[in-house]
Amino acid sequence: MNAVIQIMSADARQYVCGDNGWFAIGPLDEVFGARACRGIDLEGVKIGLFRVDDEIHALDDICTHGAALLSDGEFEGHEIECPLHAGLVDVRTGRALSAPISRDTRRHETKIEGDVLFVRMQA
Repeated sequence: MNAVIQIMSADARQYVCGDNGWFAIGPLDEVFGARACRGIDLEGVKIGLFRVDDEIHALDDICTHGAALLSDGEFEGHEIECPLHAGLVDVRTGRALSAPISRDTRRHETKIEGDVLFVRMQA
């Protein structure tokens, strides 16, 4: 299956799904630049990518409480704050940390090969 994603920015590029459902998102420096988080659209699913130290975490980007993009929120340490109602989510686990968010957020697998970030969506 060859699916295409597009990074949501003016300098968008397209990447193709490879072996075992892993999507090549792109070189880390191009994906993140100076930012620690960013949103992408992966086969119609909004995914938030978060850089914490040397690890990259991927979550569904839509808050489980409201229809806000988590990647648009304030990001500090390992917590992202929903920009709509200020609930917190742990980007390492997808765990809801504070009200009004009460349901955890779906996580997705990530890996880095060379300097390229790959994401595999969970069902």
